Amino acid sequence: MAQRSSPQPTDAELEFGISHFLSQLIKTLEAEQTKNPIQSLKLSGPSGGENSAFSEMGETATQHGRELLRSGFSIEQVVHDYGDMCQAITELALEQDERIETDEFRTLNRCLDNAIATAVTEFCNQHDSVATDRQNAAFNQRLGMFAHELRNHLNSATLALSAVRSGDVGIGGATAAILDRSLVGMRNLIERSLSEVRLDAGLPVMDRVFSLRELIATVKLTAQLEAQVKGCQFSVSAVDADLFVEGDRDLLLSAIGNLLQNAFKFTHHGSDVALKAYSVEDRILIDVEDHCGGLAPGSAEAMFLPFKQMSRDRSGVGLGLSISQRSVIANRGSLSVRNVPGSGCVFTINIPRQPPPQHSSGFGPSQMQHKSA
Repeated sequence: MAQRSSPQPTDAELEFGISHFLSQLIKTLEAEQTKNPIQSLKLSGPSGGENSAFSEMGETATQHGRELLRSGFSIEQVVHDYGDMCQAITELALEQDERIETDEFRTLNRCLDNAIATAVTEFCNQHDSVATDRQNAAFNQRLGMFAHELRNHLNSATLALSAVRSGDVGIGGATAAILDRSLVGMRNLIERSLSEVRLDAGLPVMDRVFSLRELIATVKLTAQLEAQVKGCQFSVSAVDADLFVEGDRDLLLSAIGNLLQNAFKFTHHGSDVALKAYSVEDRILIDVEDHCGGLAPGSAEAMFLPFKQMSRDRSGVGLGLSISQRSVIANRGSLSVRNVPGSGCVFTINIPRQPPPQHSSGFGPSQMQHKSA
C-alpha cells in the first residue's frame, strides 16, 4: 500500500490503518486460543458489527476513516484499503505455505467487516460534517453580504428622506435622486435574492408560453428608471409580435434584469445601454450591450462564477451574473458574453423559440346565446 502510486497514502493513514489493524488482528487471534476466547470480542467487536465501534479495532478504524477523508480519498478507496490488506494476508500465506484454518479465516473476515463498517461510517460522518460546514459558511457569506448591501441602501434612503422632509431640498434635486437610487438598489437586491432562493431550492420551473414583446415591455418599464438614476441612455429595439417563448417568465425576467443592472453599473456615464430581442431560425436571442470599455483578458471565463467581481467597483455581492446564467439554463437556454474591445461587451441569452399559441375562432356556448339574442 505504501508503494501505491495514486493516491499515495499518508504516514498517518499507514499508522492508523495498517499497522494497528494487523496488531489488533494478531491480538484477536491470540486471544481466541486462550481459555477465555470471548476476550477477543473486546479487541475486534462481535460479528454483525454491533457496538464494534467501541472496540480497540473500531477506534482505530474510526481514526483511519477520518485520515482517509483528510487525505482526499473516496469511499471506494476506504473499502479497497481493507481489501488490499486481506489480499496481502492471503498471498503471504500462499508464499509461506502457511495454512489458514477455517476459524482463523472467519476471524479475519469478522475483523475486516467490522473495520470497514466503522471506517466507512466515520468517513461518511466526517464528509457530511465538512459538507454542512461549507454550506453554512457559504450561506453565512451570502446572508452577510445581503444584509450589508441592504443596510447601505436603506441608510442612504433614510438620510435622503429625512433631508426631503426637512424642506431644505427639493423633491426633484440630487437628494431625491439618491432616494431613487437606494430604492432601485433595494428592489434589485430583493428580486435577485428571490430568484436565487428559487434556484437553490430546486423549485419546479413554471413553464408557459408568453409573448416576447410583452416580456421586453415589462423589463423596459423598470429599466428606464434605473438608467435615469445611473445617468446613462437606454434603448430598446422593436420586438416582432409573432415571437413567443415557453418557460418560466419570472426567472427569465430576473435574468434580463440582472444583465441590465450589470450593464448600468459598468457602462460609462452618459453612454448607451441597448436591449435587443430577435429571432434567428428557431432560437430567440436577447442581447444586452453596454459601453464599459471592453473586458480584461481572461475575465469572460470567470465572470459567471458566484461572488466574482471583475472590476474595482465592489458594490453588490457578485451574484447577479451567476443567477442570470442559472435562470437561463433553467429555461433550457444558454448565456454567453462577447467582448467588443475598446467599446464594451454584449451578453446574449439564447433560448428556444415557440410558435404562437393557437386560439379557437369558433363561438362558445355563451357567445352563441349572445349572438342569438
